[in-house]
Amino acid sequence: MPDLRHRRRRRSAPRYGDVVVEEPLFRRESGRMIAALTRIFGIHNLALAEDVAQDAFCRALEIWRLRGVPDNPGAWLMTAAKRRAIDVLRRERTARRFAPDLGRLHESEWTLVPTLDALFEPSAIKDDQLRMMFSCCSPRLSEEAQIALILHLLCGFTVGEIAAAFLSGHAAIEKRITRAKHALAQSSGLFDLADRDLPKRLASVQRSLYLLFNEGYHGASPESSVRTELCREAMRLGALLADHPSTSTPATLALCALMVLNASRLPARVDAVGNLNSLADQDRSLWDRALIARGIELLDRSAIGDELSEYHIEAAISSVHARSYAAAETDWKKIASLYDLLIRAKPSPVVALNRAIAYGHADGPDCGLAEIAAIDDLSRLESYPFYHAALGEFELRRGDGVKARDHFEAARKVARNAAERRFLTQRAEACDAKSGASV
Repeated sequence: MPDLRHRRRRRSAPRYGDVVVEEPLFRRESGRMIAALTRIFGIHNLALAEDVAQDAFCRALEIWRLRGVPDNPGAWLMTAAKRRAIDVLRRERTARRFAPDLGRLHESEWTLVPTLDALFEPSAIKDDQLRMMFSCCSPRLSEEAQIALILHLLCGFTVGEIAAAFLSGHAAIEKRITRAKHALAQSSGLFDLADRDLPKRLASVQRSLYLLFNEGYHGASPESSVRTELCREAMRLGALLADHPSTSTPATLALCALMVLNASRLPARVDAVGNLNSLADQDRSLWDRALIARGIELLDRSAIGDELSEYHIEAAISSVHARSYAAAETDWKKIASLYDLLIRAKPSPVVALNRAIAYGHADGPDCGLAEIAAIDDLSRLESYPFYHAALGEFELRRGDGVKARDHFEAARKVARNAAERRFLTQRAEACDAKSGASV
């Protein structure tokens, strides 16, 4: 399809003259189009699906520049993609093999257009997005490759954006995505939601969305400590899972509750100039109360059956924070008891550190320091800035400003971005005020 490849552009929100496609629209519609077109052309023709989706964006920019952006740009784009897909099928159906299960329907003019009309219905596209999500989480792919594919194919992220989000080189991410696409193209088709392996694959999908959200919420990007767009995409894809009867499990609802509750605090995580605010110092009037209500509703719905996943426990911890209108009202003993559950379900140095911090708030800084000292594999936290920062906070509360400053300085040396460095510098300066030391 040289005419389509001629139109291929960089995979990012396109612009043409005065017309700019907004990022949220581009990300949402790009994923929807690629999922629907992959269903029509077959997963072995993934590159063709991407080309047709990009062609629809290019046509939109050309026409919208002259006529203005339509009232429903998403519907306009889907119609353009459908018409282009019909052109491709008519032109190449004798030369190319498309989705095997749709072959006969593509061959006849009597069935071609009605078939594509049905495949572009919103409910069909939702299913196709889910099937694409599950296909991206193939056990043949590494966790990193699964997330990269989801971001690229379903969220419209460029290779450069993914590389920046995950602290990796452009060439490395490009190779990872290329290899993953090749592996995907070898599949017999998009994952079938009726497949008996769905529960096993669902756990991988949930894990990918959890990591995607966390990367946005407190990731390691050198550019920014908060990537709201990553959080938004993880929540959007999570909502697809929660809306489908086959994937709306208690763990899925708990995961959605966790993401929504944490997202409610995003407006207060950084100030107007991008400086991080600690949880205790956040202006809680900025917390999104509608999201908090939504998160608590999802958490209540997840409490059916006997399943208690790590997402349930983390969402319960987040809900305790969300229900506290002031930092002093936080029920730290309850949070500490929830971390006792979480460390058994999901043992890791970071969970152990958060548990120790909870105990430090509940029972005093000496207890917090003792719990930190008791963490197994403590050396694995040496490069984690909030390990040193936790030591600094507890020493500061004990009144030892000199020790606290040393810990904050150690934290600043391993900070991952400018916002973290500024935050830790401020905490170190607070130690000087406490100890009376000169700077």
